[in-house]
Amino acid sequence: MTTTPTITNPPPPPIVYTIAGSDSGGGGGIQADLHAIHALGCHGCSAITCLTAQNSQGVTSVHSPPPEFLKMQLDTLVGDLKPMAIKIGMLGSKELAVEVGRFLKGLLLVGDGDGDGDERVFVVLDPVMIATSGARLIEDEAKEAMIEHLFPLVDIITPNKFEAEELLGRTLDTPLEVQQGAQDIIDMGVKAVIIKGGYTLLTDNKNNNNKDENSNKATNNNEDDVNQVIGHAQDYFLSKQDQGPPSSTIDADNNNNTKGNERMCDGSRGLWLRSHRYDTVNTHGTGCTLSSAIASALAIGRQQRQLATDAGRYVNCCSGTNMAIRTVDACCIAKEYVTAGVARGVQLGKGPGPVVHTSFATSNKYFPSVPLDPSIPDIHVKPFLPMRRRRGATASHNTNTIDIDTTIDDDGIPTMGKILPIVENFEWVERLCQTKGITDIQLRIKPSNTTSNPDDGDEISQIIERCQTVCAKTGVRLWINDYWKQAIQAGCFGVHLGQEDLARCILHNNDTNNGSSIVGGGGGLDAIRTANLALGISTHSYAELSVAMGLKPSYISLGPIYLTRSKNVDFEPQGVATVEIWRRLMGLLIDDGTGGCGGGAEEIPLVVIGGIGNGEKVGEVRRAGADCVAVIGAVTGTEDLEGVVSELTLAME
Repeated sequence: MTTTPTITNPPPPPIVYTIAGSDSGGGGGIQADLHAIHALGCHGCSAITCLTAQNSQGVTSVHSPPPEFLKMQLDTLVGDLKPMAIKIGMLGSKELAVEVGRFLKGLLLVGDGDGDGDERVFVVLDPVMIATSGARLIEDEAKEAMIEHLFPLVDIITPNKFEAEELLGRTLDTPLEVQQGAQDIIDMGVKAVIIKGGYTLLTDNKNNNNKDENSNKATNNNEDDVNQVIGHAQDYFLSKQDQGPPSSTIDADNNNNTKGNERMCDGSRGLWLRSHRYDTVNTHGTGCTLSSAIASALAIGRQQRQLATDAGRYVNCCSGTNMAIRTVDACCIAKEYVTAGVARGVQLGKGPGPVVHTSFATSNKYFPSVPLDPSIPDIHVKPFLPMRRRRGATASHNTNTIDIDTTIDDDGIPTMGKILPIVENFEWVERLCQTKGITDIQLRIKPSNTTSNPDDGDEISQIIERCQTVCAKTGVRLWINDYWKQAIQAGCFGVHLGQEDLARCILHNNDTNNGSSIVGGGGGLDAIRTANLALGISTHSYAELSVAMGLKPSYISLGPIYLTRSKNVDFEPQGVATVEIWRRLMGLLIDDGTGGCGGGAEEIPLVVIGGIGNGEKVGEVRRAGADCVAVIGAVTGTEDLEGVVSELTLAME
């Protein structure tokens, strides 16, 4: 008797609606929306608000179906194909805006789930009012209806600079003006906003001579144009509430973090998303593509959280990174997608060509970083102590004959170790320093390991100094988790910061904006950089990776890769596939003329952690692109320490 093999199909794609106009030229509107939705792995449904007769040179005619027909489209769709996210584009009349508001209110009021904890539908609004050329596309009464009926219901709006100015009734010429403008738009009732900024942006020290005497518009003086001078396209994101730590167990509508647990990418402080700026006219459809890509990413995150909660046959299709997608992460994904499309844009007719639709995570050249100061180009941001990625096995790096000095190349740049044991106390540090093959150790001091107040700086300093003394004698590099001030004092090799501690470090002696923005100096990071200590940063989500990339650390870590019990974590397993994505998105940190953001002279090492307890799993993550494996239980839970270290380091070859 033969047995029919079980075939596990992937889950059905999440459904995303686009409520927008039709572009007969195929570059924008629902045509661009459906391209992006499909390319990002979702299924697109459309409800048409207007029909245009247009080509690459312009629009010759517009026809708007009656609102009753738009109602019929939406009601018919939702009766069968329920959305996980909705993108709203051009609404040319007051009546259409009111009708879409009616539909959303009914959909969001009753929900679309079965009452078993499903998240609400995500809504992204692209307030199409002003074309990139500056042409006005909407009447005042339609704009007011959109503000009244849609703003309270959407999760994020995506105006370009001109549209943001139209909403506010004033120009936004400098980074500070954009930041204040975003806050004022939030105050109009929306949950989040991203102001698209691939346009002229003046320095904050502009003067009245930069203004046209006959208008309130700033003149295009190339010497003052921030984006053109630094070679980046920068968008500003701000949310009404924190996006929350990237845990699949957090309600998407209840993301407020307690004070002290904020991340730099939570959004309520505001952050700039930076990518390479391409001087090209082939940008038709960028706004439509960005908003539909944001909606698609949000839909993917929502579906992944539902699949994990259901614990059904699709649970193995989930990854911690996708489950962690919130609005700010979706913006990072969408910006990478759009930037790749602009870079590959081609002219098809006599006018500007459309963006090209590719896929996500194509290259680090397109993935955004988060600068602390939008006016400073990446090449002027000093990297932390660089670490060289391991290129592969060599005789001098064989774990059985390793010489600690071989971890430093001829140019003085140290090479990241194969494994990074993470331990809690001096006794373990001392034991590992005597173990063959150990080049790096991370000390993670828990409050239970101190005899007094866990915040007692003196006791923490004494522990770290003892550990540094023994490491210095044996030539082992000591990394300190979180306690960066004590690490500097003891002269340790490096510091590792989680996202919450990274935020506290950056804001140390630097929070002069009453929590309104992260833009400014580096706080404690400046002290770490000045002391020439290496810096490692934890990441678990796309937005956290963008923050890390903007800081140019010595290494970036990702985890947990597999299910782990060594540490209580708020994050689901990432999986090996996410290691491959991280390696592509990190890429080179140097801007080599091909569009990559960053600026270190070396590729940044990727350290992975979480459930990697044997040589087989080490081999899997190494082949996926990991440069170093951080381990806890694998070393602290074995009686054969040297044997385990040998197994793991050999597997990294």
